Amino acid sequence: MNWYIAKIIFQIVCGNGQHTPQFDEQLRLVSAGDAEEAYTKACQLGRKEEDTFYNEKKQLVQWRFINVSELFRLSDFIDGAELHSRIEEKEDAREYIQVVNRKAAQFDFSATDQMLTPA
Repeated sequence: MNWYIAKIIFQIVCGNGQHTPQFDEQLRLVSAGDAEEAYTKACQLGRKEEDTFYNEKKQLVQWRFINVSELFRLSDFIDGAELHSRIEEKEDAREYIQVVNRKAAQFDFSATDQMLTPA
């Protein structure tokens, strides 16, 4: 078996959809014999995790699976290997850096249940 990283894309639609389009890009580990099997498994994950619910404003929220946009085979687990990169363009660099720093300050390294664990 081989390990793959699959980027699974969901569209988030709230209410009647009259809002800025939102997409969730998730990187998932998938174990498979080959790339075709990994793609199929990643698509199954995406379809399985589509969801519809009502938010606190009583608006219908839909998570729609779009597709698997990228698939990478992990040949070796190498310390420091790059797993994902995306360039962000923001109007206010200072605000973006503040958001990043606020998120980083929320890490609680003593809480092991916050780390990624198998489902």
